[in-house]
Amino acid sequence: MEEVIIIPAIFIGLPWVILHYITKWKTAATITTDDEALLEELYQLAKRLDERMDTVERLVASDNADFQPPRLRHDRAIDNVPLRELEELLAEKKGDRA
Repeated sequence: MEEVIIIPAIFIGLPWVILHYITKWKTAATITTDDEALLEELYQLAKRLDERMDTVERLVASDNADFQPPRLRHDRAIDNVPLRELEELLAEKKGDRA
């Protein structure tokens, strides 16, 4: 009687449990389209806030000669390389979808 329970448990139950968790693991590792949309929205928001901070710092610096924030003194093209790379990746991803 025990063989009737053990054999199906080994040949049916164990592979089912393993395959079930492999499937869960693979689906959990991917980003959903909703997550991608949220990341895109957050990126655009951060970009707008960064531009606003630059504007505010420029205005304050023009009114007060002693105010020199590091962002204005070190605003070089090399600082924007990571942003350009991210924008290129986003453009590629959008091009792949079209």
